[in-house]
Amino acid sequence: MLIPVVLAAALMNAAMVAASAVSAIQIADDLGPALAGLPNTAGVLGTAAGAMAVGRWTSRFGRAQALRTGYGVGVAGGASTVLAAVGAPVALLFVGMFLLGVGNAASLLSRYAAADAVPLAQRARAMSTVVWASTLGAAGGPFFMAPSQSFASGFGLPAIAGPFLLALAAVFAALVASTYIRRTNATASPQVRQASGGRPVLLAAGVMIVGHLVMVSVMTAVPVHTHQHHDGLGLLGVMLSVHTLGMFALSPLTGWCIDRFGPRVVTLAGLVGLLVSAVLVTRSGLVFTPALFLLGYAWNLCYLGGSAQLGSAELESRVESSIWTVAALATASSPWLFTLGGFPVLAVVSVVLVVPLLVLVTRRSELAVAAR
Repeated sequence: MLIPVVLAAALMNAAMVAASAVSAIQIADDLGPALAGLPNTAGVLGTAAGAMAVGRWTSRFGRAQALRTGYGVGVAGGASTVLAAVGAPVALLFVGMFLLGVGNAASLLSRYAAADAVPLAQRARAMSTVVWASTLGAAGGPFFMAPSQSFASGFGLPAIAGPFLLALAAVFAALVASTYIRRTNATASPQVRQASGGRPVLLAAGVMIVGHLVMVSVMTAVPVHTHQHHDGLGLLGVMLSVHTLGMFALSPLTGWCIDRFGPRVVTLAGLVGLLVSAVLVTRSGLVFTPALFLLGYAWNLCYLGGSAQLGSAELESRVESSIWTVAALATASSPWLFTLGGFPVLAVVSVVLVVPLLVLVTRRSELAVAAR
């Protein structure tokens, strides 16, 4: 069962990375760099709405059918972005990114399909395996962005339509792969549900939300940064691939750490990583791209560490939806903040968001140790 789950998630990640980066560039050219985050805002809102929808579909039809439906909506979104790129009204780009966001929600929640199929003690490792295996699509997809431009030009289409065609092909392949996902039980064990209530789950959700906010704020500004410096899609693709490697490649290590040290220690390390990476991206030169890798892995620690503390389809979808609803603010405001003061301004915002949670997680860890 894990193979189609993994393959579909990887393909959807490739589609979302390609479409998100190029849509920001298209809007920066058409409407100005200050509005470059709007398509990604639509994608984030689509992910938020899609998370709630996939949660409801899961409760009603089962995990497998819910994922297939989400990917099907994503196919419609990919087609809309292609139409916008070849001359249709720009509004279709926003619609397409919203619908792609629904497919993205299915991909994100598919990690729980793996968790459903294993014993409680192996949930973290199962989720991390799916996230890790998504690396190929998420990190490899951007390398096809530049060749896809040549492909589109060869058919007389605008060059920028190439990455959108790539996204459409990837999400359609994800839909095909999802047809092989077997039906799973989406209801967690009573032990997981009990562990997922009250203050611990609120803190876990807060870590997941802030981790995503910081990551999205910085990465939304990266395509605008490279475009302003005339670096081209080739270098942008390398930066995105390095970042997505950080997000996914070390997931098995994260899963092992969760099982070995507990989710609180892992989320604490993730918050520290967010602070360090937010500061490092303010420096130009060779340190910039490695900082994007660290940012990706810090997100991974926060995301999987928090996910390990959730336990039902309803709770999973509600937290996921909250993450992406709040992240819409980051995608809309990040280019505006970037135009005001560049990455230093984004670093200050990151510190303000992370430090309070860092204190709370540290204090809770100390109380947990004292109680033993």
